[in-house]
Amino acid sequence: MDPVLVKLALGGIAFLVCIGLLFGIGLALAAQKFAVETNPKVEEVLEVLAGAQCGGCGYAGCEGYAEAVVNDPEVSPNLCFPGKAAVAEAVAEITGKKLSGAANMVAAVRCSRIEGKVGQKYKYLGYQTCAGANLAFGGPQECAYACLGFGDCVAACPFGAITLDNSFPVIDVEKCVGCGSCVRTCPKNVIEITPSSARVWVPCSTKDPGKAVRSVCEVGCITCKMCIKACPAGAVRVEGDLIRIDHKKCADYGVECKEICVEKCPRNIFRPFEAAVKKAEQVEAVA
Repeated sequence: MDPVLVKLALGGIAFLVCIGLLFGIGLALAAQKFAVETNPKVEEVLEVLAGAQCGGCGYAGCEGYAEAVVNDPEVSPNLCFPGKAAVAEAVAEITGKKLSGAANMVAAVRCSRIEGKVGQKYKYLGYQTCAGANLAFGGPQECAYACLGFGDCVAACPFGAITLDNSFPVIDVEKCVGCGSCVRTCPKNVIEITPSSARVWVPCSTKDPGKAVRSVCEVGCITCKMCIKACPAGAVRVEGDLIRIDHKKCADYGVECKEICVEKCPRNIFRPFEAAVKKAEQVEAVA
């Protein structure tokens, strides 16, 4: 082999090695300069979180929430819904944040379509999903606010806490962690996250006036406001044409508050919240 070519080859190799070394040193220096120090508390929080990766906290997985709750003073320590109160207390202790409102939460379906014998205005033949049905004139139910019953919430629940009974979602409160996946999925917004200790609720989401409600549902809320007038705790209000309940005010007042409001409802749709009931006592299948 020509000695000149050998020298050129060796020179090229040496040049590439030098370039590689320079790039390596540069990258090492850059990594050292721009390195982000990891707060050891992030790892501590990660260890106590439920690890469900459900996204109920609003962050991209448990690691995202751990970083946020440690580094951002505005992020609450009670957003790990699968972990419930026990994890919230642990996160609060690690981060030194004040814990408030760490009640265990469950999903509740604010609709009584089956009990109210809500009919259908047409036969839906499209994609068998709530999202698909909702695109077709708001779905086939005569009540524009009724559960569509195709089970998008069932598919969305990462904990298998929802089943369909007579095309209606039933929440298993022993499995439900209140992560809100079903809430974000429901196109009719009939699912709410409610404290498991709640005393009362209104399983209806209609915003229609009383006459319209009576024409399509036998039990739907007609927003007569009798519950608002009767509630001694001032825990009931109308917000966005929908009955809302301040569960803390209700609980603080006492058990008699529940009894008064429930008795005053002329439609019997203002009811005790039986969160301890596992199966479909909230839904009475009508033959």
